[in-house]
Amino acid sequence: MSVGKATLPLVAAAGALLGAGAMWAADRGQPSGDIGTEVRAYLLANPEVIPEAMAKLQDRETGKQVAPIRDAIVRPYRGAWAGNPKGDVTVVEYFDYNCGYCRSSLPVIQQLIDRDPQVRVVFRELPILSETSRAAAGVSLAAAAAGPNQYRRFNTALFAAGPVSPATIASAAAAAGIDPARVPADADAEIRRNLEVAGTLSLSGTPSWVVGNRVLSGAQPLDALEAAVKAARAK
Repeated sequence: MSVGKATLPLVAAAGALLGAGAMWAADRGQPSGDIGTEVRAYLLANPEVIPEAMAKLQDRETGKQVAPIRDAIVRPYRGAWAGNPKGDVTVVEYFDYNCGYCRSSLPVIQQLIDRDPQVRVVFRELPILSETSRAAAGVSLAAAAAGPNQYRRFNTALFAAGPVSPATIASAAAAAGIDPARVPADADAEIRRNLEVAGTLSLSGTPSWVVGNRVLSGAQPLDALEAAVKAARAK
């Protein structure tokens, strides 16, 4: 019988649980076979625990990747943040201005901030879809250098304008009250760091999210982000 790719993580999680049971038995001088049988029976009777165990294993492995570069992930570029600047959990979004799913995530982010006053959201430019994405990211960082209010105004205005073009960038810059020609000298370095982090974490596209030790791919519903925040807060 072949095992599909979607099944492999479940098999790994079940194997980890069985292995943990065997180690628990060995530590106590009990026959591992008996404990293994009990664990297997429990898993068969309660298969809903396997996804939970799989999520914990995933978080553990992702945490090993996140830990050495956490500061580069959660420390905002100047004003590129929203919510509580001293929040106990940081939700990081890697995004591209030409990404429709990133655009649709804006109201979800606002709902998250409205519902949880202890959350800080950090926005990270990941211009991977086109050359206009790169140009937009540079001006976006100019808005961030001006402050969080200017950044949010630029961010909201450019997403509302649809596909990115020199005209929509200029219009969003005007809405934010910034000069689009004054791209910060360190903008390229910031974007390069974001691309490097994306490679390290194997981010597959935009939007991608980092919350605590958890990496989420694609547009997320509010409840998924809130669950990730809850898990990070429980650490």
